[in-house]
Amino acid sequence: MGAPFLIVTIFLTLASSLAFASDPSPLQDFCVAVNDPKRTCSLSILSSLHNFFFVNGKFCQDPKLATADDFFFKGLNIAGNTSNKVGSNVTQVNVAQIAGLNTLGISLVRIDYAPYGLNPPHTHPRATEILTVLEGTLYVGFVTSNPDNRLITKVLNKGDVFVFPIGLIHFQFNTGDTNAVVIASLSSQNPGVITIANAVFGSKPPISNDVLAKAFQVDKKGVIELERISKKKMGAQFLVVTVFLALASSLAFASDPSPLQDFCVAIDDPKDALFVNGKFCKNPKLATADDFFFKGLNVAGNTSNKVGSNVTAVNVAQIPGLNTLGVSLVRIDYAPYGLNPPHTHPRATEILTVLEGTLYVGFVTSNPENRLITKVLNKGDVFVFPIGLIHFQFNKGHTNAVAIAGLSSQNPGVITIANAVFGSKPSISDDVLTKAFQVDKNVIDYLQAQFWVNN
Repeated sequence: MGAPFLIVTIFLTLASSLAFASDPSPLQDFCVAVNDPKRTCSLSILSSLHNFFFVNGKFCQDPKLATADDFFFKGLNIAGNTSNKVGSNVTQVNVAQIAGLNTLGISLVRIDYAPYGLNPPHTHPRATEILTVLEGTLYVGFVTSNPDNRLITKVLNKGDVFVFPIGLIHFQFNTGDTNAVVIASLSSQNPGVITIANAVFGSKPPISNDVLAKAFQVDKKGVIELERISKKKMGAQFLVVTVFLALASSLAFASDPSPLQDFCVAIDDPKDALFVNGKFCKNPKLATADDFFFKGLNVAGNTSNKVGSNVTAVNVAQIPGLNTLGVSLVRIDYAPYGLNPPHTHPRATEILTVLEGTLYVGFVTSNPENRLITKVLNKGDVFVFPIGLIHFQFNKGHTNAVAIAGLSSQNPGVITIANAVFGSKPSISDDVLTKAFQVDKNVIDYLQAQFWVNN
């Protein structure tokens, strides 16, 4: 189809940042991780096999053998079991569940909270988390690093969005007497989890009592009691110290560049700012919870347009605290038979889950194959659209549909194909388009005369 098909309308906001958050390229459209033990062989043996190859430090299935199921997960609409001591449950959708996420730098979780349930203080060593509340009310917070150790907190209601910067200790607590549910996206295919109490007081073998007594300024009896309590809790699945290290040895493991400090809240007026990683940032000591907060993702977007869909973006333009953190969120509303038309995100992979309705979705691989990979998604299903590939979603039902998607960039960019090719300003030459699409000039003139709008 040629270069003209994909050129134009790349939203370049913040693209000049010296540390703009984007993941390493997988060097091909995608790299579906191979789990078959026979494929974990030496490179000399690998060269004689036909169904997979070695890309970016990982064994990958031959892209020609990839199917929609390699990018699919079912069941995120199902509530997790919160009958444990902390009253919460995390359902993960990372590279262990979707092999096609390998190298794409994004994942998703659903978190369920019983009344007064807690997702206890923990860190993600390789990911920033952006969370939206579907039901309930949560008290959330994170703690900045030494020497400040400042607690930044917020009460979140349905539709609110909050960001937990990479590596910082954070928590969520259900303050209500009803269940709560959230969806969160994380800026790694495999974020890792370190639950603080488990790691410190439940490690195997235990950390020396002398070390812990000195670190926490308590006597050894206090440390022994904490270790005893922690060991009792280790039976609960939610509290096991599981730093998920699968794929962590990848030579090109998908993670974003460090912002060199806890966060870099973007600022328009540089007079009171610090210059960090090529961007003007608010002094971290002046940051507040509102720098990491967005309200209203529960509100349906207006789908009364030609394509019958609406995208509500929550990126660095809406949450300045996302700057350098390499993740964002969108809500997409679809009228009956509404379409999110073929488009690309030049800087991000997208992982989408359906909240309501039924969607027919797909993406097209790059030249020379141009293979269409499609799937019908129902409520609770999850699907991945690899970075830079043309993709779409179509509501095939006669009721409204809603999806939430995470994207692996603070500013993914959008190129709507029809708009960019036939609605560019100024117009692309008729000579270029007639030759590219192998049609006569009348067809091109007709298409260029349409009123192209973004949804």
